[in-house]
Amino acid sequence: MPGTLFGALLEDDPSMTRHLISLAGAKERLHLFEANLNEDGSFDPVVDGCEGVFHTASPVLLSPGDPKADLLDPAVKGTLNVLRSCAKVPSIKRVVLTSSMTAICPSKKPLDPGAIIDETWFSDPVFLEESKEWYQLSKTLAEQAAWKFARENGIDLVTIHPGIVIGPLLQPTLNASTGEILNLIKKGNEVSSDAFFRFVDVRDVAYAHIQAFEIPSASGRYGLVGRVTYASEALSILHRSFPTLNLPKR
Repeated sequence: MPGTLFGALLEDDPSMTRHLISLAGAKERLHLFEANLNEDGSFDPVVDGCEGVFHTASPVLLSPGDPKADLLDPAVKGTLNVLRSCAKVPSIKRVVLTSSMTAICPSKKPLDPGAIIDETWFSDPVFLEESKEWYQLSKTLAEQAAWKFARENGIDLVTIHPGIVIGPLLQPTLNASTGEILNLIKKGNEVSSDAFFRFVDVRDVAYAHIQAFEIPSASGRYGLVGRVTYASEALSILHRSFPTLNLPKR
């Protein structure tokens, strides 16, 4: 997808951008702006003149000190701030929002062995709040707010819902999803054998975002899961791939 790419960053930190500006073609086509999810109008200069917007930023904290301030407000307000900026720009054809499988499936609804979880499912925010699943709640509320705003303001919105994203890293630090694998390596014997992961390759996630923007008929919500794997099976794969590591046995 040739063209000029505009990116928004929470802070102008060279250590956070070095891997981006080193990409092929970045010098000519990548423009980075400093923006704040909680600041009204912060994304106006970022989206001005764009044809498509990919909103991928949202805090990922599994144990927040202050769920509202650390997770819920940045997720919901940040999403609405981006969409408000988009609503001002007539050249924008579509907005693609990165949501999560956690906005699709956690609820009180019992799962029978034959249940098929798909894009028609919606997480229950009351259940998530009662369970103190704050990250899942943040993604659920942000998506709900996005759809409401998009309908009221005539924005063509598509949402992408990946599971646990794994695969090659561009940045030099671990992200939260990859950290789940490291945690499994370190504490595998503390993970229930019934625990499971909905894995998807980061390259498939990136391609899905591009397809969601480029294909005119794309619409609604898209769940992205390449493979559902029990924790015990994931450990077996790690054992076979890295036999020299001192990994938990089960």
